[in-house]
Amino acid sequence: MKTIALIYMGGTFGCVGDPLMPMPEHSFLPALKKVIPTHFSIECFAAPSIKDSSACTATDWLKLIQQVQQLQLDGFQHFVIIHGTDTLSYAAATLARFIGHSCHVVITGSQYPLLNIDGNDIREFTDALSNLTLACEQVLRLPAGVYLAFHQQIFHAQTALKVHTTELNAFAGVAATQECHTVADYFVVQNEHFEQATQLSVLNLMLQPIAQEQLTLQLKNILANPPHFLILQGFGTGNIAVNDEILSLFEALYQRQCLTIVSTQVTFGQIDQRYAVSSWIHSAKVLLNDCHSHADLYAKALQMYLKYPTHDQWFTHWQQH
Repeated sequence: MKTIALIYMGGTFGCVGDPLMPMPEHSFLPALKKVIPTHFSIECFAAPSIKDSSACTATDWLKLIQQVQQLQLDGFQHFVIIHGTDTLSYAAATLARFIGHSCHVVITGSQYPLLNIDGNDIREFTDALSNLTLACEQVLRLPAGVYLAFHQQIFHAQTALKVHTTELNAFAGVAATQECHTVADYFVVQNEHFEQATQLSVLNLMLQPIAQEQLTLQLKNILANPPHFLILQGFGTGNIAVNDEILSLFEALYQRQCLTIVSTQVTFGQIDQRYAVSSWIHSAKVLLNDCHSHADLYAKALQMYLKYPTHDQWFTHWQQH
């Protein structure tokens, strides 16, 4: 029987009390083992970083990836990860970018805790156990890769997006049964990457209908202390109306080692530059979002940042990843 490495990383799944608070892993893992269906062979592990997922950063996910890679060396090839839903899509996309198709990974969470307020029995109403069971079933069936399991659905991890704050049917994406060309570049995480990741600065600006003069002021403010990556979420297929001054600011941002990435604020669909209003993109010092989701774009930026030392290399190699 194939053994599943079950990694607990916190989130609503493992919360108890009123108000809800994370149950310490040394108490939660024994309680979790008692409710896992007996027909699965599972070994439980605490993640290196266990916290509310809204507080997770790249460093937490890199530590998780390193743990998975170390367990791979120990012979594990099937992994189920329990994670909070707030940044579940980011964790899933990052795992997919860094681990790729080297093993079988399903990440899941829940909208309701597994245990009751006192932490001594399964909660009367919860989606936690059904999500966990689904993840364990599918990790043994699916081809190698990274997937997200939630509410009786399985998605390719790089495409997943949280679309509802409280409903059980909280995620959308490309179903695992559908063909999806996912991009992965197996990246061995070393300890030095943790500190490097803490320095990563990504700024996302969802554009509003404002005058170009106001966008110019906003970009000038950003230029004073630029991030590594500036994501501009345009309208529709990624359309952004610009003028010569705005284009010069994109060039100035690049000279200050900031890559501007044009994306869209629309939930589904790819960006498309066939409209005249966006013809400037082909000659400007900007990149186009070619990822499956906003979380996947974050994961790609993180990997480029760790893999290449300069912004010129990020720009040059962007289309290769």
